[in-house]
Amino acid sequence: MTTIRTVAALAGVSPSTVSRAFAQPDIVAPEARQRVLAAAEELGYRPSPVARSLARGRTGNLGLLVPDIANPFFPPLVKAVQQAAHRHDLALFIADSDEQVEEEIGLARAMAKQVDGLVLASPRADDRRLHQVRQLTPVVVVSRDVPGVPAVLTPPDEGLRQAVEHLAALGHRSVVYLAGPAESYADVERRHALDQACRAHRLSLTVLGPFQPRFEAGLRSADLVLAQQATAAVAYNDQIALGLMSRLAERGRVVGRDVSVVGIDDTWIGSVATPALTTVRVPAAAAGTAAVRLLLDGRAGADPDTRVELATELVVRASTGPAA
Repeated sequence: MTTIRTVAALAGVSPSTVSRAFAQPDIVAPEARQRVLAAAEELGYRPSPVARSLARGRTGNLGLLVPDIANPFFPPLVKAVQQAAHRHDLALFIADSDEQVEEEIGLARAMAKQVDGLVLASPRADDRRLHQVRQLTPVVVVSRDVPGVPAVLTPPDEGLRQAVEHLAALGHRSVVYLAGPAESYADVERRHALDQACRAHRLSLTVLGPFQPRFEAGLRSADLVLAQQATAAVAYNDQIALGLMSRLAERGRVVGRDVSVVGIDDTWIGSVATPALTTVRVPAAAAGTAAVRLLLDGRAGADPDTRVELATELVVRASTGPAA
């Protein structure tokens, strides 16, 4: 079996030099490092990930915490984070808080002891508690702006401006917004952006909710939407929008003709619904990749107030049509 001593003998260096060449290559002379790498390649030697982690004083793990892994928005983000971690020889731990703040904080604190950094996707906890987690391990947040914590943001302004412009062009004069969870930073942003866009196009806006970001909440919202006699509804996310569409169909309403429905996220399931869902695309995979990059930069001493903004845009499908 090839060992560190075998590599050292072939490279003509000490075993400790071989160890440093993999764990701390910057402190090894370039010529010696090249001999070590060439010997390792010839012998097919690969250093133990555990040993490398111990040498560097790191775990070799990253953590990702999401509010609901069953929500179709999060799997593309999870996959992107995992791929980015793999490219840097890091393992990934994933946890689901089930939209519960106390569960989120408990999981974050537990994971912080086992990882070199945490990505918190759409966290619900307040800023103070997120800073407490950050004292335990480097943190990057996605779809949340916390002063002093690196963040990947997906401002909804442009996507919702396009959505309202689309509805106004179809003749709609009133919009109902089905709000998300009260603790959601994204909901505050979306509600504000929608209000600004409706004012600009002189559409009346009625806010209903809050609702949990799930299909069942959309089912419950349908009768409230019909009671408003609005011709168009914008939902906090695709899940609520799809639930709304399902119940409207049960009530004998034709989505896209009697009531137009717009979601937010552009999850895959919206594109295969009947009718296909018009939605505001939020770049989940790109957000996951950017979050890992920020986390690695942060470990290297990057500015904790770094912000990466990713654009949103409207995807028009069959769930919207001319006002009845």
